[in-house]
Amino acid sequence: MKNVLVFAAPAAAGTLGHPAILGRSAAAAGLFLAAASGVYLVNDVVDAEADRIHPAKMTRPIAAGEISPPAAVGVALALIAGSLVGAAVLAGEPLLAVLGTYVGITLAYSLALKHVPVVELACVASGFVLRAVAGGAAAHLAISPWFLTVTSAGALLLVAGKRTGELHTLGPAVAAHRAVLAAYPEAFLRFVRGVAATVAITSYALWAFDRANHLGDLRADGDDVIVRLSVVPFVIAVLLVELALERGEGGAPEELFLKNHTLQVLGALCVGLVLLGVYA
Repeated sequence: MKNVLVFAAPAAAGTLGHPAILGRSAAAAGLFLAAASGVYLVNDVVDAEADRIHPAKMTRPIAAGEISPPAAVGVALALIAGSLVGAAVLAGEPLLAVLGTYVGITLAYSLALKHVPVVELACVASGFVLRAVAGGAAAHLAISPWFLTVTSAGALLLVAGKRTGELHTLGPAVAAHRAVLAAYPEAFLRFVRGVAATVAITSYALWAFDRANHLGDLRADGDDVIVRLSVVPFVIAVLLVELALERGEGGAPEELFLKNHTLQVLGALCVGLVLLGVYA
């Protein structure tokens, strides 16, 4: 689900309707899928012992002993190398730089940075941001600063929520599974979520109004108002996400979205309004 972010920049720019752009975006999403699978395999090898303590992660194939660490590392190297070569072929240096940065940060996180408070939050959040940037790189599009800020703040909100969910799920065993969690008081994670939510809402509103003004300059049919209206479901969705995170339901952000039908409707409404305003 995270790789859907690769399509976000071309869609917001109004270029996803071109078959060539759509194809390049889909290929970039596939490359990110391969790279992410590779680095996750490495991460699961490193975390195998800790995952056996987690009620859900203990069933992961490496932690459960279904896949040997050497086999996992071998497949990981092949996936990472293949994705980097594919990025260079697809879009040259820009996409290669984005994907290479993602691989570098994620491997550094798996091997060392996951133990550094706050820095590890930024490392995990960067994976969302780099996916969004990759869509622009694959389609040779400039990324709006507000678009980048929305993605960054939204990613930080979800990562802080994930840590909150782990604190709720693991209880006293939290430090044994992920040592850095012991450094996070719940009040601190609540503060991080509050800052991230505020920045996300503010920057999304600024992006929507800036995009609407741009559309208004191009045509006079009133469609620019539709993009502005997308701020309403966006704000409600952020508040709904924060409510779920406060309850400790954000341990797996993708599952939160899949199980919350109200959030799905709000997300579809927000995206639909943007696409209608941009493409209509």
